[in-house]
Order: sequence, then structure tokens, then C-alpha cells
Amino acid sequence: MLNLPVPDPQVMARRAEIAAHLRTIVPDGVVADDATLTAYDGDALTAYRQIPLVCVLPKTAEQVSAILSYATRENIRLVPRGAGTSLSGGALPLADGIVLSLTRMSRVLEIDIENRCIVVQPGVTNASVTRAVEAAGFYYAPDPSSQIACTIGGNVAENSGGIHCLKYGLTTHNLMGVELALLDGERVRLGGKHADDGGLDLLGIVAGSEGLLGVVTEATLRILPRAPASRTMLLGFPTVSDAARAVGAIIAEGIIPAALEFMDKRCIEAVEAFCAPGYPADAEAILICEIDGMDAEVRDAGERITAIARASNAHEIRDCRDNADRARVWSGRKAAFAAMGRLRPDMLCMDGTIPRRELPHVLSEIAAMSEHYGLGCCNVFHAGDGNLHPLIVFDVMAPGDLERAEAFGADILKLCVKVGGVLSGEHGIGVEKKALMGEMFSDPDLAQQQRLKCAFDAQSLLNPGKVFPTLHACVEQGHMHVHGGHLPYPNIPRM
Repeated sequence: MLNLPVPDPQVMARRAEIAAHLRTIVPDGVVADDATLTAYDGDALTAYRQIPLVCVLPKTAEQVSAILSYATRENIRLVPRGAGTSLSGGALPLADGIVLSLTRMSRVLEIDIENRCIVVQPGVTNASVTRAVEAAGFYYAPDPSSQIACTIGGNVAENSGGIHCLKYGLTTHNLMGVELALLDGERVRLGGKHADDGGLDLLGIVAGSEGLLGVVTEATLRILPRAPASRTMLLGFPTVSDAARAVGAIIAEGIIPAALEFMDKRCIEAVEAFCAPGYPADAEAILICEIDGMDAEVRDAGERITAIARASNAHEIRDCRDNADRARVWSGRKAAFAAMGRLRPDMLCMDGTIPRRELPHVLSEIAAMSEHYGLGCCNVFHAGDGNLHPLIVFDVMAPGDLERAEAFGADILKLCVKVGGVLSGEHGIGVEKKALMGEMFSDPDLAQQQRLKCAFDAQSLLNPGKVFPTLHACVEQGHMHVHGGHLPYPNIPRM
């Protein structure tokens, strides 16, 4: 007979009280039983799980404002959540907090082709934005691998990128405006269809703020016309170093591909077994290169890239024949994360960014770390801008595997910073990397960042416990550090 834990009466009473009030705001959108709440117990960072106290799923901006206002009055912590595809633990819930899930806010509010933008609610999926405008010959450039599931609200929170971020930028470069709900329930508009506002760049701090400052209830996104011509090339190399050197040579030549993606042999083999995209079996590394623009521009760039690939010892240079062939080649890259399940049950996806010139050195060091920790690692990443995504595969049920995987990942990120890179290119800090923030930022840097957090959230109610390695309390005279895990303010999260 299965022995289930006995529910804490105080916790159950608190849950019932909060759920009852939330139902007065969202009558048909409150989840308050453990069995259903397991669907909201974490995100794609599989190592961490926590069942929240309650989950609420609003449909309107007015409901979001009412929820935030109630939580502020009652001093209840909240974790905003999109589709849960975050890879850094950004949507990890709190046992005593509300998960504010925005997936039901999924309407396209306006398509404005004349001004080349689209206005959407935060629960609209990334791929749905392009589907909404493709008949008019337009598309939305940021395209994370999880684009069929991930939502625009989450993309804004994490400043997501994708395979086309090299030429067309991350979410922040394609975000024109937001409506942001603040903790007191007030909603403010930042940016919009017009040119950039004067004064402080408040829109810029919202992109990538990881749900710490407010809740996006509406986003205005830039859409782009499809290029007249495009070409996708598959380049196979006998060594990882050859492929890495080719990346640097392509960019040094002044060519900015729409996408330039890298996969190593271990990743190629897993992807081939998963979805058979037709990658060369004898390659130690491949590059998938997409170029777009005017016909003459694409032809010229293709010829120059071919010459660079040959000079870098490429033994296979293949042009995609048609749209079906192009889709097949890209399907393998999009499926790389899912394909890791064929190697081990669990995976940590790292997200450091480095100068391109350091690619050969860093990839060599990652291979040595893999041997040291006794764990497999596949490399698949946005090579053009040096945004690494080493996939560390392990079995969380095997003693010591998780600890080794986390130490391996930390060493990769420390190396990225050491060679002049950063801790995150597009996945955010969340809970996964917060202990490493000191590798990149000084104490005064971190204190200044927390002053910004406190300007929006003096009670530390929005997504607490994320991003910052050291907790502070927002007080009138400045910041107060927490020592020894003791907190003089009960509203600050205990870690």
C-alpha cells in the first residue's frame, strides 16, 4: 500500500483561503489540488521540482491586475509562468506562493502590416506569431527551438533568441512595446508602434527581466518581410576545430548569415537516430548555414562560404535542393534537445556565450571536462554569435550523476566568463546560474541590479529566489545583506 504524506492542515487552510479569493477574480481558472498542480511544479530544467500552493490562470489583463493587487495586499509571493519551457528554472514555483500562468491569454489583438508589427497577449506561442502574418509575406524573427510551445510572455522575460538571432537579433531587438502590470495592479505602457521614446529605456529592462519586475499583459512585436531569396547549406568537417575555424572565417569575411548552427558528432548521431534528417555520418562536426537577401547577395555569399568551407577542410558541402530538403535539414537542429533522450534519461542544457575566436579552445576544454566528470556532452549551438548550448546528459536516479552534471555545467560557464564571455545568451539566470553571478559581476554591480528590482518590487514578491545569489531587503536607506541564512524581514524568501 502506498503511504502518502499527510497534508499539513495549516498549508491546506491557507491554500483554501487563497484559492477562494482567486476564484472571485477568475472563477474558472484556479488550480488548488496537488495532483493537478504537479503540471506546474517546474519547467524544462528537469533537476528541480516544487508543487506550488495554488495556480491561477487569468484570461484578461484586468484579472492579472486584480491578482497582483490582492497578492500585494496579502503579502503573497507570485511566480509568473508561460509555457514552462524555461531551461534555467525561471518558472520554478514556491511552496507558499501563487503560480500566475498566462497561457490562457492567447489572443492576437492586432495585425498592422503597414507599421510592420503585431500586438499579442503573452500566452500566444512564438510560432503562432509567424503563422498569423505569413500569408501577407511576413514573419517573426526570434525562433527558439521550443517555438511551437514557448510563449511570447516567456520570450520577453528570458530575452529568447533562436537560430536566426545572429542576423535579426534576440527578443529585445524585435520588441517594440509592452503593457506591464505592476505589483499594485497598475498597468503601464512602455514603447509601442512609434519610434523609441526619449528618456530612460524602461522597455529595455523589461526584456530579460525574468519576471522580477512586473507581468507582461500585452506585447507589440516587430515583423519582417520574407527575403526575396534564401539558401541553406550543410557543411561537414573532419574535426571540430575545422568547423569552429570556419565559423570565425565566415564572420571575418563580412558575411552575416541569417543562421549559422553547429552540431558535433555525438549530437549528429543522436539526431539521426531520432528523426533521420540526413546528416553526413562521417562528419565530426557540421555547420548549417542559411543566407538570405536579394538574389545576387545570396549567390555571392554562397560562393564565398563555399570557398571558406573548402579552405577549412570541409569534406561535404551540400546545398538544400528545395523547401522540403531545407525543412528536413532544419528539423534535425530543432530536434536536438529532444534527441538527447536516446542517450540518457536527463539533460542539463547550458547557455554561455563566448567570443567566436575562442570556439576551438572552449570546445576542446569541454571535451576534457566530459572525460573528467565521466558524463556525456553533446554540442549544438548558435555558432555565429558564439552562444554555446552544451547538452550534458546524465541519469538523475544514478548516485552522484546530478551533482557531477551541475559541477560540469558550472565549470563550462566559468570558462565562458574567463575567456571574455557571459553566463547566458538567451536562457536567463533563473535558479540554475544565480550562484555563478559573482563570476561575472562585482558586489556593487549586483547591488545596483537589486536596486532596480526594489524600485519595482520593494516587497520581493515577484519571482523571488531567482537571478541574485545574495538576498537583500529593500529598505529606505539602501540594501541590507542577509548573513547566515537569517532574514529579519519575513517577506524575503528563505533559501
